[in-house]
Amino acid sequence: MSDRAPAVERWLAWRYLATRQREGFVSFIAIFSLIGVALGVATLIVVLSVMGGFRQQLLGRIIGMNGHVVITAPGGMLQATAELLAKLRETPGVRAVRPALERQALVMANSLTRGVMLRGVRTDDLLTRDIVTKNIVHGELGAFGTKPGVVMGERLRQALNVAAGDKVTLVTHRLNGNGTIAPRYSDYEVLASFMTRRYEFDGALVFVPLDMLQEDLEYGHNAVSSIDLELADPASAPRVAAELRRSLGRDDLKISDWLGLNARFVGALQVERVMMFIILTLIVVVAAMNVVASFTMLVRVKRGSIAILRTMGATPRTIVRAFFLAAAAVGLVGTAVGAALGLLICANMPSVGRLLSAITGASGGGNAEVDFITSMPVRVQATEVGIVVGVAILLSLAAAAYPAWRSTRVDPVEGLRYE
Repeated sequence: MSDRAPAVERWLAWRYLATRQREGFVSFIAIFSLIGVALGVATLIVVLSVMGGFRQQLLGRIIGMNGHVVITAPGGMLQATAELLAKLRETPGVRAVRPALERQALVMANSLTRGVMLRGVRTDDLLTRDIVTKNIVHGELGAFGTKPGVVMGERLRQALNVAAGDKVTLVTHRLNGNGTIAPRYSDYEVLASFMTRRYEFDGALVFVPLDMLQEDLEYGHNAVSSIDLELADPASAPRVAAELRRSLGRDDLKISDWLGLNARFVGALQVERVMMFIILTLIVVVAAMNVVASFTMLVRVKRGSIAILRTMGATPRTIVRAFFLAAAAVGLVGTAVGAALGLLICANMPSVGRLLSAITGASGGGNAEVDFITSMPVRVQATEVGIVVGVAILLSLAAAAYPAWRSTRVDPVEGLRYE
């Protein structure tokens, strides 16, 4: 009998799930409970994946122009000697070392003037910076470093009304021996422009060959304002920064990681992510409560059947397992369907984004900010999907436990009284 018990319990569970004329309303609620669990799980997976995609793009634009670890000097300038650069390259996890010289300046063209941030970089460092090379929208980078030429943000190029090949004048300043400030004018050719879809970069950033900017500012060959380190694993930035502080042991250098430099922004994204997960989990909780309600009603409807089974020798454990399997099946099937639906939507999110844009009329029309929102980037993480599925399964099993326990409270005598 013990070997057949699981089969009997599964058969009873299926019978309880099957629709009958008397308890049809209960089965109707169970079906909608299953749909609720599926929609809740699918919504959680889709929303968390889209938020993950937006987070990845935002952080990519923040740290794409800068390094994962940034080395500066309290006095504003540091000497990027060959020995220092070599030691940084030898640090485990460091993929690229990029010295840079930044200065605020004015750029003039066509009787127009704009305030900009000049960034002097080496040619190889610019050509290996994906956020620039993959977002060139005008001109070419090939001549950068071979002649006095600049690469600027697309919004700045449009504001100055210049094109590739046109001349612009960079106005910097120097300090005279008597303490006065004298302007310095340098002419450069516009080589290309980029569109990162971040306003402070596209509207005010100008790349200049490092050696030429050092010469214009009358700095030495090793003088830079910062050294950016690109890491193989961005998440390891705090650890690498701590290791560099110990290994270099220099008080004249300030070593920061991108997580510390953007702590408020990263923290806000993390809080939003957690709160969204909690809020959307309530959808699954509501569906689980429907499972509790429907199967508690089923227990009351089946009081006579439970009493007959008990008088025929069925143990309370058999009854509990049968109701538990029936209620848990609704949650587990709903979880599986919801996970499959959520992953399917994520796999076709570009088409879904275009459909929503067409329905709502929110097409970007070339506007960078709107295009960024309507692009609906997706980043599906196995860990997040596993957590969502795990939470849904736990809630489903918890919801199945109460009706199963209620089935043990049925007294055979009371159950048969009105049968």
